Amino acid sequence: MKISTRGRYSLRMMIDLAEHYNDDFIALKDISERQDISKKYLEQIVPFLNRSNLLITYRGHMGGYKLAKHPSKITIGDILLSSEGSLSPVSCMDNDPNLCPRKDDCLTLPIWQGLSEVIENYLNSITLQDILDSRLDSPEYYI
Repeated sequence: MKISTRGRYSLRMMIDLAEHYNDDFIALKDISERQDISKKYLEQIVPFLNRSNLLITYRGHMGGYKLAKHPSKITIGDILLSSEGSLSPVSCMDNDPNLCPRKDDCLTLPIWQGLSEVIENYLNSITLQDILDSRLDSPEYYI
């Protein structure tokens, strides 16, 4: 599994918003400058995060974006799932239930299911708050 640029930038955007959680709405221009990500690219990321109810959007003068929940309630899994669409290691696991015609005879399916479970458990065990807190301690998570 490879996380796309959209997934990586979504995570950076959400970390930036978590760092400014107690501020007013944050303009994309400000996030763009701090994260060195083009504003145009951030505009393409926002709809994915909005659909997953991870952002609050305020349009107009003094508008911008805020996290929809406290950073301790948003996991890295939430963010990557919203931006990537799937975190499955193989395409046959993208549907639930699995629609692969070979699923009953596939000897490798348990391997992919186990890997998927490890990935999901790991990413869902890390919150935005954990990342912010890790700056204060020794870094435990590498992104």
